[in-house]
Amino acid sequence: MSRFFEDFGEGDTFERAAASPVTAALIEDYARLSGDMNRIHMDEDFARQSPFGRRIAHGLLGLSLASGLLHELGVLAETVVAFSALDWRFRAPVLIGDTVSLRMRVGKKKSMGPRAGLVVFDASLRNQRGETVQEGTWSLTVKKKA
Repeated sequence: MSRFFEDFGEGDTFERAAASPVTAALIEDYARLSGDMNRIHMDEDFARQSPFGRRIAHGLLGLSLASGLLHELGVLAETVVAFSALDWRFRAPVLIGDTVSLRMRVGKKKSMGPRAGLVVFDASLRNQRGETVQEGTWSLTVKKKA
């Protein structure tokens, strides 16, 4: 159920896990969509020589998966107005076979007038081992109750 600006409290936490793991096909689809054909993502022989020892997902694919998981949570499906700002760090690679989950915690809120407010979330994307692979803050403009 979607929440309005007034329904969020500082410290409220929401979590959602992906239904399926990251696959090589997903990485290849993202590469075609984005145009990012970097060999670290596409070429197993090349990637084997990298510090990661294997192919990794695009960092922005991880961020995109996080955004999709937020939508699946449903808490903003009807009330989000805009993704207003992002401060994001890439801590570790997302690997083929990883199943990621998103944790969102309300950090602060700020009214922006009678129709909307800003909700700042502390967000983290984790793998199935509980390791944080990406994290940061997301500032979302959210509708107020009529």
